[in-house]
Amino acid sequence: MRNPPGGRDARIMLRALAVDRTGTGLWAASSVLYLTFVTHLSAQQIGVLLGTAGVAGIAGSPLAGRLASRFPVRPLLIGCHLLRLITLTLVLFCTRFEALLVVVAVTYLGDRAAKTLEMLFATRAAGERRAAYQALSRSAANAGYGLGAGLAAIGLAAGTVDAYRALILGNALSFLVAAALVWRTGEPGGRVVSSGPVVRSERTKGPWRDGGYLRFVLLDIPMNLDDSVLGVGLPLWLVSRTSAPHALVPAFLVINTALVVLLQLAVSRRAEGPRKAVRAVLLYGVLLFVTCALLAASTGCGTWTAAGVLLAAAVLVTMAELMRSISSWELAVLLAPPDGRAAYLGVAGMSQSIQKSAGPPLLTGVVMAAGPAGWLALGVAVAGVAVWQSRCCERRLGAMEVPEPVAGAA
Repeated sequence: MRNPPGGRDARIMLRALAVDRTGTGLWAASSVLYLTFVTHLSAQQIGVLLGTAGVAGIAGSPLAGRLASRFPVRPLLIGCHLLRLITLTLVLFCTRFEALLVVVAVTYLGDRAAKTLEMLFATRAAGERRAAYQALSRSAANAGYGLGAGLAAIGLAAGTVDAYRALILGNALSFLVAAALVWRTGEPGGRVVSSGPVVRSERTKGPWRDGGYLRFVLLDIPMNLDDSVLGVGLPLWLVSRTSAPHALVPAFLVINTALVVLLQLAVSRRAEGPRKAVRAVLLYGVLLFVTCALLAASTGCGTWTAAGVLLAAAVLVTMAELMRSISSWELAVLLAPPDGRAAYLGVAGMSQSIQKSAGPPLLTGVVMAAGPAGWLALGVAVAGVAVWQSRCCERRLGAMEVPEPVAGAA
């Protein structure tokens, strides 16, 4: 799209997002090896460190939303980039576990806050075309992430301490470049033009006292499980319960990255507006159920049949991710009152953070431990949640609607 929603500022923000995610790709590919071979942490210490950081990241979204309801988004986002620049630089000088625990936890908090602020920027700048902007941002993010992982592979091939340090420094510098790009944008407008229902003008009671919105956020946690299924469930299930070749594992990430970059914009059209967003929720439930059924069936197959079934599962879980990434965000915006949207979206951003902390242990400790039946149970549960969430969203959207004014009636 030559002229994305939001114009010049949107183009700059997409570049900033791509640079940010390139650094994230560097970190994701090299952090565990850096902590192991440079700082000499044990596997248990790394697990505690990353787990604690994930919990700290949960607080980043509501904190960003609360701040954005009082202060401009642009300087807050620049601050998040600079905060991570400082913390990642400190990682290079920290050798004690306790110091690394604090520094990495603050990094993850800033990371989740930055993602929420990027969402708020897009919501305000793109207006009713926010779904299209979200699709472009997802494509830019995945392209950047893939580039970062590729650059990390070059450094990891060297395998020296200096190479590991260079990768961490590269991630830190990506935040500096991203901050400089955000500096070139203007502050987006404070009010969003909505393509959804016209809402009653009522006093906002806040997201923490809005039971209907909190229900949406809680139901959205299992609706993010596709992330853990792709990153944790598929690889571990292939290795432990099927005869498919282990070399197939990288193909899952390649399939995911390629499909997201190629199809995100087209899929976004299925979730623009309230009705399409609700239908996308139901389609997500169907796709994840079929994905889980394929994983359950892969254990009784031969080597190459299992490989084909798992590749098909990777395609389907990616399609589910495409549906979720648009519908979840669109509904989070539509279900929030316009005058309190920043705080509401900050709370909505917790769903993904909570899933990232709870999803992997759920899959490894409960679902996979139960074998094929565990996958079938998970698929049924998520499909049921999808139906529940869609009905709750329909009721809330219906309650928010008021009759449109008649043309020329004033």
